[in-house]
Amino acid sequence: MKVDILVFAAHPDDAELSCSGTILAHKAMGYSVALIDLTEGELSTRGTVQLRQQETQLASKILGIDYRENLGFRDGFFVKDEAHLLKVIEMIRKYQPTIVLANALFDRHIDHGKAGDLVHEACFLSGLNKINTSYAGVTQQAWRPQKVYHYIQDQLQIPDLVFDISAHFNQKMESILAFKSQFYNPDSIEPLTPIATPEFIDFVKGRAVEFGRRIGVKYGEGFQIKNGVVGSNNLLALR
Repeated sequence: MKVDILVFAAHPDDAELSCSGTILAHKAMGYSVALIDLTEGELSTRGTVQLRQQETQLASKILGIDYRENLGFRDGFFVKDEAHLLKVIEMIRKYQPTIVLANALFDRHIDHGKAGDLVHEACFLSGLNKINTSYAGVTQQAWRPQKVYHYIQDQLQIPDLVFDISAHFNQKMESILAFKSQFYNPDSIEPLTPIATPEFIDFVKGRAVEFGRRIGVKYGEGFQIKNGVVGSNNLLALR
């Protein structure tokens, strides 16, 4: 079950909105990717859980990811306690990723910052041998990812890293629009939300342009690092 990249998202569509271009680029390079949604987004103003599940399946197909699971945490009410940390640790040890992508460290939606902090702490704890976990009746071995990158979401943050998604931008937008219940539809009678306005998709595109401009490419996605720095052994390979 080992994968190269493990992505965590508080809600279905978080990863699509914020780091799907990065996922698509790494899949195109031959890397394996798994995605773990923490909740089913059951508190979303628009749509239903059943519809979000269908949309999630479509988005996963567009992204071409290897595995996707949902931990069933309570939308809006999950917390950073032992029980939730252990569930995330189980996923980290199950998939043994080299890299973890996680929610923003701070954002408009309270679940995003909570999820980013929860996953960051779980990545550290997952490397401790004396924390015992099992999956499907099998005792798991300690595992700590090499890096945790937090994708930037609604609120603009200064990125520590920008990834070029120019070649995959259109497919990124396709994966986002798979969640059609959440975005603007002139025929919908459901309430408008901050992401269901006619302007929101333009905002998503504009953010990608803004991040891309920082590294001299057409479109980019931004990430922050809570601890540590990015290393390189080839300065000429950096933009």
